[in-house]
Amino acid sequence: MDNSAAVLDPQKEIKENHAGRILGKALLYIILLFGAVVFIFPFFWMISNSLMTLGETITRQLVPKVPQWINYKEAWEQANFSKYFLNSVLVTLGTLTGLLFTSILAGYAFGRIEFKGKNILFGLFLATMMIPESVTLIPNYLLIRGTIIPLPGGTWINTYWALTVPFMANAFSIFLLRQFFAQIPDELWDAARIDGCDHLRFLVQIVMPISKAPIMTVLLFGFTASWNAFQWPLLVTTRDTWRPLMVGLYGFVQEAGPYTHWLMAGAVITIIPILIVYFLTQKQFTQGIATTGLKG
Repeated sequence: MDNSAAVLDPQKEIKENHAGRILGKALLYIILLFGAVVFIFPFFWMISNSLMTLGETITRQLVPKVPQWINYKEAWEQANFSKYFLNSVLVTLGTLTGLLFTSILAGYAFGRIEFKGKNILFGLFLATMMIPESVTLIPNYLLIRGTIIPLPGGTWINTYWALTVPFMANAFSIFLLRQFFAQIPDELWDAARIDGCDHLRFLVQIVMPISKAPIMTVLLFGFTASWNAFQWPLLVTTRDTWRPLMVGLYGFVQEAGPYTHWLMAGAVITIIPILIVYFLTQKQFTQGIATTGLKG
């Protein structure tokens, strides 16, 4: 019996494997392309509508015939965005300052310092990440109102402190920095101790300069959360004095009604700072996520 037919041709097998890989890659690219279109189209539609006339938005055209850049000026003035924008900048800067201070110090303590009950305390921190925000909304509000403990001034409702202090620390930022700090070689600490460094000096002069990527990641997440905050500012403010941009946009939606081109222009204005910050920190953000391991 001739067994030559049972022996596979090596060249044929290589060609079949090559064709299978090409088909798999093509299918993967099609799926990724479809996902990209699904995610990008709402942004394209928003920007396109923000440059249309009211009539073009009603007829649901895909792109404007002549871009109406004046829509952004009209939306800015009609919604009084200048005041809300300044409020958002001040609130975000205050929140990020407190967030970096608490996250860096707590992350270093959990990652580099041995103390009694560290693992239990860190586990409790991580457990708070599992609690839905809606569960803590009422207790936090009662704290800010001064119902549970007395506060300076009696209450923080309609104050800068109500918009910043509750967000100056979060478990995720501490966890992210702790994981990175724990990977720093002990030899650096030993060499620093020989030179007379204490923990604070070691943190400032050695740890922080080599931890720019995770710190920028914390900044990006913190900036996005603070800038996009809506429910909490709406709850703890009853006047426009300290209301941020997202609450101002909500009020503009109620007032502008059918003027879709102004509404889309206002929406674009609110996301421009986030896009700018993301593109400026994209490299550090990617490095921070990729280099933060699970050691510890």
